[in-house]
Amino acid sequence: MANFRELLKQLKQEIDEPTAEVVRARLEAGEPLRLLDVREDDEVAGGILPGAAHLSRAHFESRIEDVVPDKNSEVVVYCASGVRSVFSAKTLKDLGYTNVSSMAGGFNRWRDLGFDFSVPRMLDASERERYARHIILPQVGEEGQLKLLDSKVLVIGAGGLGSPALLYLAAAGVGTIGIIDNDVVDDSNLQRQVIHSTDRIGVLKAESAKQTIKGINPDVNVEIHAFRLDASNVTEVISQYDVIVDGTDNFDTRYIVNDAAVPLGKPVIHGSIFRFEGMVSTFVPGDGPCYRCLYPEAPPPELAPSCSEAGVLGVLPGIVGSLQANEALKLLIGYGDPLVGRLLTFDAQSTRFAEVKVRKDPHCSVCGDVQVPETVPAAAPATV
Repeated sequence: MANFRELLKQLKQEIDEPTAEVVRARLEAGEPLRLLDVREDDEVAGGILPGAAHLSRAHFESRIEDVVPDKNSEVVVYCASGVRSVFSAKTLKDLGYTNVSSMAGGFNRWRDLGFDFSVPRMLDASERERYARHIILPQVGEEGQLKLLDSKVLVIGAGGLGSPALLYLAAAGVGTIGIIDNDVVDDSNLQRQVIHSTDRIGVLKAESAKQTIKGINPDVNVEIHAFRLDASNVTEVISQYDVIVDGTDNFDTRYIVNDAAVPLGKPVIHGSIFRFEGMVSTFVPGDGPCYRCLYPEAPPPELAPSCSEAGVLGVLPGIVGSLQANEALKLLIGYGDPLVGRLLTFDAQSTRFAEVKVRKDPHCSVCGDVQVPETVPAAAPATV
């Protein structure tokens, strides 16, 4: 059997080894090279080539097809000095990649020549442990988790919809969460508002929610807005956040939020529930309809009773609020297909989902200028 040196010598005869100078010249010429860094995390913390993807040897074989899905693309692998990258290039060839090379001298040579590199922001050890299941998802990864940590989400209402949304956004690692709610916890809330507890009856809901969030993820920055959102303060409040999760329980507030969010360019994730039925949609200004395209005017009060009047299945807001959190994560990280131009409905009695296409209304007083809903479903106003 060959020893390490003999095996390395053999592989160097099989694997092309362009110099750092050649790789840089080809990149500057605009050639479509895929750079792949196979060093360990602590090494990458000292710098990485511009545009390079990182995949350490620990997860190489199992994740390479997620990082570089096209096996016919030209891949240049590098490590610190050019040894590990040769073995990695051989592995790529064995996995069916057709155009693979290893950069001679690796990152050390690139840096010594004075070529540009970036020092990436990276998760620390505790963050890597907490968010490990996110990081291994190719759609999220370390880059996506860092986006979450840098994000700011406002949840309007710490009630039925706000409870699950807040819990999952905090657990996911959203760096700053704003809560706007001026109500206090009541024992009638506990049937569905799972972020609160019996020992917090009489406590401000926003404060109660903050205590729970801190118990789940103490690193989340929680900002409390203990007042009612209205036309006089809505712009100032929502302008501070990246995404708005709307868990309000009345049409007036929904319109106030929508009408402020559109000119500010702030995405709003709408959720509503009524008895056994729920709805979710995502409104992204400039990329789909707004809430007024769906409901130009509020229905008469007799057609839109509140939960206290009509009742609501306790588990329903958990389902709908979790869907809202999922929509927020998609927008913040940039994966998947958000519910833009689509209204998702859920019937808890039949356990069935349905979808209604929603188009921009060319006559909308807020977002203007495109089309109108194909179908306007019955309103589902209550979200507490």
